[in-house]
Amino acid sequence: MKSVLENILTTHYKEGMIEFLASHPEHFTEAIELAVSDKQPYSWRAAWLLWSCMKENDERIIPYIDQIINSILSKEDGHRRELIKILTVMELNEEQEGLLFNICMDLWEKINSRPSVRYMAFKFIINTAKKHPDLGNEISFITQDHYMEPLSPGIKRSVSLMAKQVLKN
Repeated sequence: MKSVLENILTTHYKEGMIEFLASHPEHFTEAIELAVSDKQPYSWRAAWLLWSCMKENDERIIPYIDQIINSILSKEDGHRRELIKILTVMELNEEQEGLLFNICMDLWEKINSRPSVRYMAFKFIINTAKKHPDLGNEISFITQDHYMEPLSPGIKRSVSLMAKQVLKN
C-alpha cells in the first residue's frame, strides 16, 4: 500500500509536490527516509523534491547527513546527483566533508557516469577546494583532458571556469 507521500510523488507535477510538502510538514521526515532508501520510483523523486523544499543547512536534514552520504554510492546516477545537491547546501563537519569529497572524487573520475552527476560532484570538489586551498593540485589533476573529454561543451566550459577560479586563488 502506497503512503500519501508516495502517491503524491507519482501523481503530481513538481509544483503540486512542493505545495503538498509545504502544507504537510509532517511528511518531511518520510521524504528524507524515502530519499535514502531504495524504494523506486519514490526514492529518487523524494530526493529531487527535498532539494526544492529545504532551506540552506535545514535543521530537519542535519540528523540524516551521515545516512545520505553513506547511501550515495549505492544509488543510480540521477539519484546520486540529487543527494549531492542536498548536501551542497548543508554545513558538513570535517569528517562528513572528507567522506563526501572522496565520494565526489570517485564519481568525477568515472568518465562513463552521467555528466550531470559528474558536474555536481565537481561542484562539491570545487567548493571544498575553496575552503582548503591545499587541494589546488587535485583540481589541476582532475581537469586533465581525459576527464573533460566526455563532457558536453557547456559543462566543459563551466567546469573549466570553476577550476580556473580556484587555481587562480
